[in-house]
Amino acid sequence: MRRIEGAALSAGRAPAAVTLVAVSKTHPLEAVRAAFEAGQAVFGENRVQEAAQKFPLAGARLHIIGGLQTNKAAQAVRLADSIDSLDRAALADAIDIAAQKAGRLPALLVQVNIGDEDQKSGVALAEADGFIRAMRARFGTHLAGLMCIPPEGVDPLPYFQRLAAMADVHGLDVRSMGMSGDFEAAIAAGATHVRVGSAIFGARLAS
Repeated sequence: MRRIEGAALSAGRAPAAVTLVAVSKTHPLEAVRAAFEAGQAVFGENRVQEAAQKFPLAGARLHIIGGLQTNKAAQAVRLADSIDSLDRAALADAIDIAAQKAGRLPALLVQVNIGDEDQKSGVALAEADGFIRAMRARFGTHLAGLMCIPPEGVDPLPYFQRLAAMADVHGLDVRSMGMSGDFEAAIAAGATHVRVGSAIFGARLAS
């Protein structure tokens, strides 16, 4: 997208340093195929069962970006290239067991509740550093980075900067932050992955 390229250049970054995750949730396989044939390679899905109806798509990469129930972990491990919502020990246990059975482990991102909002998923800020260290010890380099969703209705930049600083402290390269309405600020703060849906697929379909 030109806006992503422009935001990267404005921040003094190479556009290639930012990966667009096309959020295809609620959109049909035909829309995913059309985007893939147009050159989009990375897709994000919230629900594992919905993702299973569209993927694997040869050559495409799938990120599970929504909150993941432990009973869906095995299917997510089989399908996904990255699970971006690791946020509790019980889910880590389920992913670990599933990975041993499947003989594969996707990349993992710890989801941080960067605004400490009760209604949002993600590990609380006070617990984040300890949880990240534990996941790094458990999963090694498969723990690739962090993900967050900032609070609505406020300047998102300080929240993105906080996540980027946390990733720096832990030596993690991937910072998945920024969506359709705020990805420019996320890129300015160092996002490596931005999650965009409506600008690619149009309005979200009823789920």
